[in-house]
Amino acid sequence: MAADEKTQARGEQVAGKVKKVVGGALGNESLKTEGRAEESKGDLRAAKEQAKDAIK
Repeated sequence: MAADEKTQARGEQVAGKVKKVVGGALGNESLKTEGRAEESKGDLRAAKEQAKDAIK
């Protein structure tokens, strides 16, 4: 289960980064903002998994 969460976190981080870069290149602020939010969501999920691993 933890591997699935880590994979999902990484996927969110990558997708968010791509949206952020594409939004910036196109001048699309809503896409850029959406990318930042998705990247942050992935960062939080990854931090949660790291905390769980540290407890083990």
